[in-house]
Amino acid sequence: MQKLQTLKQNILYILLSAFGGITLSFSGIPMAWMLGSLFLASILASLHLKGLQFQRDKNGLHPFWPQFGQLILGIQLSQTFNLSIMDTLEDYFLIIIIMLISSITIAILSGLMLGRFNNVNMMTSLFGTTPGGISAMPTIADEIGANALIVSIIQTIRVLLVVSLIPIISQVVNSHSVMISTNSTQGQLSSNALLNTGIIIIGAYLGAKVGKKIKMPAPWLVGSMLGAGIIHLICPLFIIGDSVGSIYWPQEIIIFAQVLIGTNIGSRVNFSMFKGLGQAIIVGLLTSLCIIVSILVLSFLISEMTHISFVTCMLAFAPGGVAEMATTAIALHADTTFVVAVQSLRLISILTILPPIFRFLNNRTIIKSYHR
Repeated sequence: MQKLQTLKQNILYILLSAFGGITLSFSGIPMAWMLGSLFLASILASLHLKGLQFQRDKNGLHPFWPQFGQLILGIQLSQTFNLSIMDTLEDYFLIIIIMLISSITIAILSGLMLGRFNNVNMMTSLFGTTPGGISAMPTIADEIGANALIVSIIQTIRVLLVVSLIPIISQVVNSHSVMISTNSTQGQLSSNALLNTGIIIIGAYLGAKVGKKIKMPAPWLVGSMLGAGIIHLICPLFIIGDSVGSIYWPQEIIIFAQVLIGTNIGSRVNFSMFKGLGQAIIVGLLTSLCIIVSILVLSFLISEMTHISFVTCMLAFAPGGVAEMATTAIALHADTTFVVAVQSLRLISILTILPPIFRFLNNRTIIKSYHR
């Protein structure tokens, strides 16, 4: 009974948040459905409405909804999945590694700055400024003993800035190629198209489950993309007709995915949690802006040195989540596979390399404070 009640509240919350996407869609800005749903969901989350009591758990929507949204995006990304991304990664491997190291270094320096000019311990500051995602970083921070609440706030501020500013900047820089509509492959509604779509969905689901089992970053996005991509690449016998054009995948499905992802981010925002943390919020906002500006400059330099577009570089190295940047890449017609590959590579690096470094820096700070 409780699960049914939560399900109803989740559906109501998604529908209400979607009105924000509908309203903003008339503005003509990219990613309007996700941004509008995000901002309205944030407002609803802070109102603590009686009909939305599931928000008291502070975990946002039920995991099914963001996972479903990421599964949709994974299938969408797989439609352009090809092995050329491996050639791109091989050709620009050194540049990508330098860029990843630079972005992580900037995050660490921002964390040190946050800890120096604010009454927040070093471990909390470092986890707050590291672009590892709203879900992953607070969870790891809590396990290690950092303040998960402050980490969540700073991570939320940065992600909100990224998903709000990056599409607008992309439109200004590359307005001739930015389109409002999503780039979907609708195909014709037929029995063959529906059968092929079902096969692709099964492949994506299996890929997501395998990705989750082997602890792949963002498994419901990356795993589903790989699973559906494998169907496209090496299983043409299972697909009737052309592997890309013969599936039924209308743009409304991508809009729904944007609404789910935007609503999920907004559902975790609670304006009451910002009370009494004014200094941390201001410093966190400034450090987030510094990270974004630094990434933009580095992306421009990388774009000038290679034939990769500036928008693709910006989305690939932007300090947002894999799902958020993949959604933006689809809407802006960037190289989605490259964006997901680089974002996933950075996330793997962050989750495996940085926690030990953070412990070392934190212990060193404690030792220095003790000797004083």
